[in-house]
Amino acid sequence: MSETQEKTVRRTALQEAPARAVERSNVAAGVTVVVPAYNEEGAIVAQIEKIRGVMNSAGHPWELIVVDDGSADATAAKAESTGVRLIRQGRNRGYGAALKAGVHAAQHELIVIVDADGTYPVEAIPAMLEHADEHDMVVGARVAGNVQIPLARRPAKWVLGRLASYLAEQEIPDLNSGLRVMKKSLVEKFEHLLPSGFSFTTTITLALLCSDYRVYYHPIEYHKRVGHSKIRAKHAYMFLLLILRTIVYFNPLRIFLPLGALFFVAGMAKFGYDITLWNLSESAVMGVLSGVIIWCVGLLADQISRMALYMKSR
Repeated sequence: MSETQEKTVRRTALQEAPARAVERSNVAAGVTVVVPAYNEEGAIVAQIEKIRGVMNSAGHPWELIVVDDGSADATAAKAESTGVRLIRQGRNRGYGAALKAGVHAAQHELIVIVDADGTYPVEAIPAMLEHADEHDMVVGARVAGNVQIPLARRPAKWVLGRLASYLAEQEIPDLNSGLRVMKKSLVEKFEHLLPSGFSFTTTITLALLCSDYRVYYHPIEYHKRVGHSKIRAKHAYMFLLLILRTIVYFNPLRIFLPLGALFFVAGMAKFGYDITLWNLSESAVMGVLSGVIIWCVGLLADQISRMALYMKSR
């Protein structure tokens, strides 16, 4: 981890923003580990055994749920052969749908999610659980020394991370990590926003940060996966739309104010140029009016957002 990343994670972890934390009386009672799996026959058995070894020594009552998301290979059969609690989706419904199915079936309030492909270090789970009493979500941030994210995915990941950090008004070391500890009650509270696809983790991160819940980022490594990745180039565009949609829901002015300012400033600049020519152009008028209209829409969206969040909290 670079010095800059270390400072970022340390600063984020120590933030004490006003938080509306959920009740923690049942946090230490037990842990449910949810593993979504889709065509992971080469890694699922080893991952289950790793989780069992780690959780047996973690000091928490626990259960393990594997959700087979309509795999076309022997993933479900191999998972079932280990004696694990298995949920079959029947068809491929998506990463987020698998997670929601596992969370609904969980017996405990504290939920750990981790992928089945062996990329995330399950041995980090006990250390992450230590922060669960004081935080509403603990995210395994992939900023440690050994992080093997494919080079082709890094530019899009960096751009989306910068955009999300700006819109959420705080640094986000890892936006869509698949290893995290969170509360079942919070997942159910924001379930109406959580998509069924890969962007489940992105949405729950932004939803909690924008709602002033406490999120802790625990540095972890990230290993080379077993098998082939399900992430495709088109998912970057979907992540972008999701980030914008989520921020418009929670904090629309972060988008509408700068967008309106762009048009307003452009219109005023053109107006200044037109004065030198003693000729007021339509483009100057349209630029200024567009900026004002966008600001008005943003203010209206902000009022609707506040009313919706208020009604949801009652």
